[in-house]
Amino acid sequence: MQLELLNEQGQVASQFEVPDTVFARDYNEALIHQVVVAFQANARQGTRAQLDRAEVKHSTKKPWRQKGTGRARAGMTSSPLWRGGGRIFPNRPDENFAQKINKKMYRAGMASIFSQLAREGRLAVVDSLAVDSPKTKQLAAKFKAMGLSSVLVICDVVDDNLLLASRNLPNVLVVEPRYADPLSLVHYKKVLITRSAIEQLKEMFA
Repeated sequence: MQLELLNEQGQVASQFEVPDTVFARDYNEALIHQVVVAFQANARQGTRAQLDRAEVKHSTKKPWRQKGTGRARAGMTSSPLWRGGGRIFPNRPDENFAQKINKKMYRAGMASIFSQLAREGRLAVVDSLAVDSPKTKQLAAKFKAMGLSSVLVICDVVDDNLLLASRNLPNVLVVEPRYADPLSLVHYKKVLITRSAIEQLKEMFA
């Protein structure tokens, strides 16, 4: 499998050979969907909380007498049937949304995503990506010259200058191979990978 090797102007300088085990897999939509959904679910925090009938503010006074009114029996206003009453199965802060994905499935799903990006022309290789100082303006000018507006950059090593220069750009994310996640790969319009990061991705997902 060959990918485009881009220069600093975003033009195709040559072709770069990449391993077929990572970048030439068959497209598996069901597996990719499962991996992306599991990633989102595992990042979810159980911060919501609701009150049950014992926790809502209420009086223990019986709303009306048991018999003779023609209305349904009622013991107290905290009943889940009442407006302002407690929930029957309330959400709790310790709720666990995690979904388990086997390592083999995750590796296959990531390789399938990389392969589909390559087929769609959304994946390219660069020699390296570095900036002289932690200036957002400098990195933004570099991406503008390459014609990139939404880009995920996978570098073998992310130094402080590159990290500080990229974190204020809303449509740019710079990560190391171990932090590349399926959601970001699907989200960004273009994915750039440095030469050195290709070898790391091969070890991780081949």
